[in-house]
Amino acid sequence: MRRAGGSLWRARAGLGGALQSQLQPQHARSYARSVVLSEEEGQQRVVEASLTLVRELARLKADHVRKRGGAIATSCMLGVPLGHNSSFLQGPAFSPPRIREAIWCGSTNSTTETGKQLEDVRVLTDVGDVPIQEMRGCGLPDEKLMRTITDSVKLVMDEPPLRPLVLGGDHSISFPVVRAVSEFLGGPVDILHIDAHPDIYHAFEGKHYSHASPFARIMEGGHARRLIQVGLRSITQEQRDQAKKFGVEQHEMRTWSQDREKLENLHLGEGVKGVYISIDVDCLDPAYAPGVSHIEPGGLSFRDVMNIVQNLKGDIVGCDVVEFNPQRDTVDGMTAMVAAKLVRELCAKMSK
Repeated sequence: MRRAGGSLWRARAGLGGALQSQLQPQHARSYARSVVLSEEEGQQRVVEASLTLVRELARLKADHVRKRGGAIATSCMLGVPLGHNSSFLQGPAFSPPRIREAIWCGSTNSTTETGKQLEDVRVLTDVGDVPIQEMRGCGLPDEKLMRTITDSVKLVMDEPPLRPLVLGGDHSISFPVVRAVSEFLGGPVDILHIDAHPDIYHAFEGKHYSHASPFARIMEGGHARRLIQVGLRSITQEQRDQAKKFGVEQHEMRTWSQDREKLENLHLGEGVKGVYISIDVDCLDPAYAPGVSHIEPGGLSFRDVMNIVQNLKGDIVGCDVVEFNPQRDTVDGMTAMVAAKLVRELCAKMSK
């Protein structure tokens, strides 16, 4: 029995050794394959993790809103800290946390000018930031990055009554956000774009997704029926030609006194899926908001912008505030407070 047992043990040992010798090269080959595919697979996993985070936060926050009841539309902040598509300074990537800090810093009360209470989750909620830098850090190309932003915004909209109030970031983010709104709602929107620059170059410095080109991408994609640009005071012939090509309505500061009454009484969104508002902080005169990358004197006052937004008639389905650059702000954070005020009042306009 000992001899038989020993033979059985030796047979098993031999079989195990043979299996081990066969498995080792297979494991090595499998490992080699995973190394070859790891970058692409890793990128996809990071994207999926990002979308899962936004999805679950949106679901949780929307549940809180729905339990309170009575909300038709709730503004939902979503940060998109992207700055690498800037043509000059990339500081806008740092702005979402600064805007949030300014909203809740306590230097002003939590009631908007129209009487909405920001502490009411039916008025304002927040799902955090899309992890842009983490995705870029694993080599995700811009096209996929833009699609991930689009998908993130759709996840917010998929949880009624949430509507996206997006914190940039440079202005390149407006393209994927507007695309999300248009695709989710099933048709184009009207856009009110308030900015010192038209941002409608076909491409800028070789970048298809430059912060100087989002509205070209939007119009090419058929995501907007009507685009009204207000506050312009730095415009090239190429951008005039682009505006003519796409039927864009451009209102320059040099004709502000003539256009003011019309622009303070806009009625948009009829016959389309609603109205989208995009505000570049540099639309304001730098006396009010010096913390921007591209300073252009001779801009709108804060009250000018508020009159346009607050008097606008139409169903607001999404909005963004972009191009605040904390690295150029004053020591006391004046531009952060201005950007926060814009967000607060856009929230009040969209929520109902």
